[in-house]
Amino acid sequence: MNASRGEPPYEPAANPGSQGAAHPLSSPSPGQGGAIQDGPGLGASPSVTGQAQDPGGYAAYGQGGAVAAPPVYQADQAFAPGNGLHWSPISKRHTWHRLLTAVLWAVPVGALGAFLVWRNGGGAVAAAMWLAALMLVVVLAGAMAELGRRSFGYAERGDDLIVTYGVLVKRLIVVPYGRMQFVDVTAGLLERWMGIATVRMHTAAAATDATIPGLPAADAGPLRDRLARKGEERSMGL
Repeated sequence: MNASRGEPPYEPAANPGSQGAAHPLSSPSPGQGGAIQDGPGLGASPSVTGQAQDPGGYAAYGQGGAVAAPPVYQADQAFAPGNGLHWSPISKRHTWHRLLTAVLWAVPVGALGAFLVWRNGGGAVAAAMWLAALMLVVVLAGAMAELGRRSFGYAERGDDLIVTYGVLVKRLIVVPYGRMQFVDVTAGLLERWMGIATVRMHTAAAATDATIPGLPAADAGPLRDRLARKGEERSMGL
């Protein structure tokens, strides 16, 4: 009927993501309102429209396209921060710190081991095999460090701080502000050279202590002050 009047036989809807008729070539958005799922228990974040980079040297899951979203498991819903919060990641420099640490250990161990193997009659072939095995260990250490960095996240809630981490076994720690005794910041020589630090929250029970490694130095100081202030306020009953 419409074709006889000179009208197109089909007119796509103005908004393919809205309810009603949809363009036949359009695909449903992965989340509500065009949102993209961040990953296990991370909730939804706005759609990515560019390749924005994080000035701190790190990026959250699904932001800026810097890090691929990890696989989604149903059990990971137990590790969601809740209250519409998102996990704050740690710096990518944490992976490089772990990798450089492994290399610094591997150089003397590799040289000493290769010398002992050659000296005891193993020959050059055995020494080369020892060095190759050690290099493989370093590569695996770097891969595990990157997976560990991607699994790490923390969130500041109204009454507590939550920290999650773990590759093979995932763990979540809830630290109430009122139970924190003190907060300290540490950084080794290599960490200071790379501009990162580690923030530790100490409580009366050692099992509830929490550590956030690989934080940029510019973020570690303000986080320390916020946690200390919230701990004082909760301990005074404010």
